[in-house]
Amino acid sequence: MSQIKVSLEPTQIDFLNNFPAFGFKDRSAMIRSAIDQLQAKLVHQQLQESAALYAELYEEEDEVHFLAESALEGWPE
Repeated sequence: MSQIKVSLEPTQIDFLNNFPAFGFKDRSAMIRSAIDQLQAKLVHQQLQESAALYAELYEEEDEVHFLAESALEGWPE
């Protein structure tokens, strides 16, 4: 595994030092879990924003309505 150096606030270090209370084997495991959760949250947020933009485009553009409806022709309901 690769290592990096990061700077943390004292309160963040205190929090990390309580890793056993949260069920982690060490601080690194706790940080990896936090990064994984942040990554999933950010990806989900990007998907929601993209879906909102597509929905807005769909509502505003008649041509997009036509393309979407024509793409659905022949598909079972």
